[in-house]
Amino acid sequence: MIETKEVSAEELKDNPVIAAMSQYNHEQLLFCNDNATGLKAIIAVHNTVLGPALGGTRMWMYNNELEALNDVLRLSRGMTYKNAISGLNLGGGKAVIIGDSKHMKSEALFRRFGKFVNSLAGKYITAEDVGITPQDMSWVNMETNHVAGLPGKSGDPSPVTAFGTYMGIKACAKQQFGSDDLSGKKVAVQGIGHVGEYLVEHLSKENAEVIITDINEDNLQRVAKKYGAQVVGVDEIYDVDMDIYAPCALGATVNDNTLSRLKCSIIAGAANNQLADEKVHGKAVLDKNIVYAPDFALNAGGVINCYAEVTGQSSSWAMNKAEEIYDTIGTIIQRAANENVPAYAIANKVAEERISSIGQVKLPY
Repeated sequence: MIETKEVSAEELKDNPVIAAMSQYNHEQLLFCNDNATGLKAIIAVHNTVLGPALGGTRMWMYNNELEALNDVLRLSRGMTYKNAISGLNLGGGKAVIIGDSKHMKSEALFRRFGKFVNSLAGKYITAEDVGITPQDMSWVNMETNHVAGLPGKSGDPSPVTAFGTYMGIKACAKQQFGSDDLSGKKVAVQGIGHVGEYLVEHLSKENAEVIITDINEDNLQRVAKKYGAQVVGVDEIYDVDMDIYAPCALGATVNDNTLSRLKCSIIAGAANNQLADEKVHGKAVLDKNIVYAPDFALNAGGVINCYAEVTGQSSSWAMNKAEEIYDTIGTIIQRAANENVPAYAIANKVAEERISSIGQVKLPY
């Protein structure tokens, strides 16, 4: 017989996982483990007021489980805000798989993960994120239909994410320089993976001076040669002479250390959770007169692409919707300037207002 012990309210209060969920107001966490395939994953459902929680799966070699938990909590909350501010009928969720995406992938691992996704019965819809490919999602799809970004459908969302990011950068330039023309502007792109490379292509076509860095040296040299971009070291990117800093890798690169080094007047990139601490660094960016494009509003092109697949919209609809990011970012940064309030706070407020108002519609009679 298995002995059980009732957990007291005091013990629950002191539980770091429960405390973390309460801090961000999450609805549900699912911890996934399968020794046979090596799967270790966490699925976080933040909010489902607007609809099922849609957000990608990230595969990353975290230092420990707590680091993975913190990441999935922040990312899933960001998806709620991203979907809300983009006018999509979706809630926010995210998943992380703990592991080396270069050496640990297998059909069995992703199919087992698909079973965990399926156990949520449509409350969470997954898609690609860092370290994940359309092929990986095809394996997940063998065990669940709650998948977006599949080959033969909307596919890789990176081009739409990059296009929306590019449009948002232009909106920032309009606010800061009086024109959205990026010709001759120095743009430092940190991270030239799927999204970053497409962004470099857009910037190069507009004759911007592009500076790039990445941990993948082979990819870095290939992109530099293809688009005529200047290459700098991973840490040097913060010290270059630039007009625009476009973080497109992992988050928290806008922090106490980097803000004292950055020489830009705009921060606008595709990475999630760019501000290491929203309140501290959002205010610091404002005080330095840097125009900041809130990341979850700027990088919404990918989820727009997935939403088009889920709802049966065309790829041209997705691109047109992503183009609207220009106006979304323009409105946010203009309000931030007028009210002398950090841009992230304006974006959060807009998203929260939509969730609150639609939540009233969904109340029972």
